Amino acid sequence: MAFDLKGKAIVIMGVSGAGKSTIGELLSKILNCSFLDADDFHSQSNKEKMRQGIPLLEEDRIPWLGSLRDALRERMTSGKNVVLGCSSLQKRYREILRSADPNYKLGSYVSAVKFVLLDAKVEVLVDRLNRRAAEGKHFMPATLLQSQLDLLQTDDCEGIFKVDAALSPQAIVNAIKSFDFMNKVS
Repeated sequence: MAFDLKGKAIVIMGVSGAGKSTIGELLSKILNCSFLDADDFHSQSNKEKMRQGIPLLEEDRIPWLGSLRDALRERMTSGKNVVLGCSSLQKRYREILRSADPNYKLGSYVSAVKFVLLDAKVEVLVDRLNRRAAEGKHFMPATLLQSQLDLLQTDDCEGIFKVDAALSPQAIVNAIKSFDFMNKVS
C-alpha cells in the first residue's frame, strides 16, 4: 500500500562554492517552505576534518546522509515542502535522500525528492571558496574542491535539473521555478 505523501523536497546540489545555501534560502522563501542546510547536520568531527583539509570518508558521510533523509521524511510526511542544500555528489548518496519518500523504489528515480545541480567552472568555484575563507564564513577550504569534483557523478537517467551556477541568484531561482518542481511527482 502506498503512503499518502503530500510534501515534496528540492535538493540544491553541487560541490562546495556552487551556491547551495544562497540559492536554497532564496528558493525556500519564494516557495514559502523551510530550508535545511546540510552543513548544519555535519558532526563536529566532520567539520573539523574538512577544516583541516581532510576529505570525508564513507563512514563520515553515510550517517550524515541518513540524518538528512530523516529530516526530509519528517517534513514530507507531515505534508510540508522543503528545500535542502546538500552536495549530494554521488548517485548512491542521492538514493539515500530519495528514500525520504516512503513510496520510493530504489533505482527508479521516481520520487517526491527532486535534484537541482548548480554547475560552475572550477575557476568560479575556487574564487568563491577563497573569498569565503578570507571572510571566515565556512569550514571548507578550497584545497578540498578537487576531491569533491572527483566524487561528483551525474547520470541523465536520474532527471537532475542542471543550472549554470555562474548566473545571478535570481536567475537561478527563476530557472528552477520555471521547471515547477513542486508540481512534478514523477
